[in-house]
Amino acid sequence: MEKKVIYAAHVKHPYMHLYIASSEKGLVFVGTDHSSMEELTQYCRRRFPHCEVIEEGSFMKPYISQLIEYLNGQRKEFSLPFDLHGTPFQQEVWKALCDIPYGMTTTYGEVARQIGNSKAVRAVGGAIGSNPLSIVIPCHRVIGKSGSLTGYSGGLDVKKRLLELEGISY
Repeated sequence: MEKKVIYAAHVKHPYMHLYIASSEKGLVFVGTDHSSMEELTQYCRRRFPHCEVIEEGSFMKPYISQLIEYLNGQRKEFSLPFDLHGTPFQQEVWKALCDIPYGMTTTYGEVARQIGNSKAVRAVGGAIGSNPLSIVIPCHRVIGKSGSLTGYSGGLDVKKRLLELEGISY
């Protein structure tokens, strides 16, 4: 069996550090300040058993460029291919997150209604929490129904900074 190669890079930007990984098919992981290369490697090995993770900046350039443009306030949406693995429910939630416009927020309940399952608010929260592509699949744009910042696997401080970057004050 041929090993799948996963390319990785540590992106150092003044606004935040990112840890990103991609297969030949597309982006598989984006972690923010509270992540590490070790977390990236563990995630990739869980999703792609027997993969080889190689730090390779040149392969990652298109991904790095778009993320830096976003952090510089020059990009509002991404055109990156994904190699995303999740349950059908997770995939549906992640797709709904991609429909949240830049600079806007929505609630967990609204996402549940959008996917046609208004009673699945907790399950939506679980799917959002397992989103492996922070920023690119904009889970930071989902807030509590009271308008409060709630749950973000990358840390609430990062969620707040991302929302502020998009012009939303908290």
